[in-house]
Amino acid sequence: MQNLTAKIDIDRLNLMEKLAFDIGNEFKLGGETGIRQAAGYGSIGELISAILPNIYIFAGIILFILLIVGGLMVIINSGKGEQEGVQTGQKAITAALVGFLIIFASYWIMQIIEIVTGIKIFESGL
Repeated sequence: MQNLTAKIDIDRLNLMEKLAFDIGNEFKLGGETGIRQAAGYGSIGELISAILPNIYIFAGIILFILLIVGGLMVIINSGKGEQEGVQTGQKAITAALVGFLIIFASYWIMQIIEIVTGIKIFESGL
């Protein structure tokens, strides 16, 4: 019985080896070059670590713009007495604040993952 179990485990391992692939070689940056062969990136994790802080900066810029535009819409349309414009501005401000909460929570979740796993996500090592 143990021999049969060992054979099944070896067959399963062989199947997994055949199905497995290196995502660093398969994920192409451009042309035929995978991330692993590209200069500066040893893995897809390093690519994500290089991009992620920039995503937070970009999200902050969008948040700022939405808050300014939404606030101006509320101020301008309330002066004109247009209730629909005021509601549109309030929706823009609400969307910006909800987006901020999502980005804020994702940042701190990433920080918790760094502490728990010991993997530095925001340091690309480039």
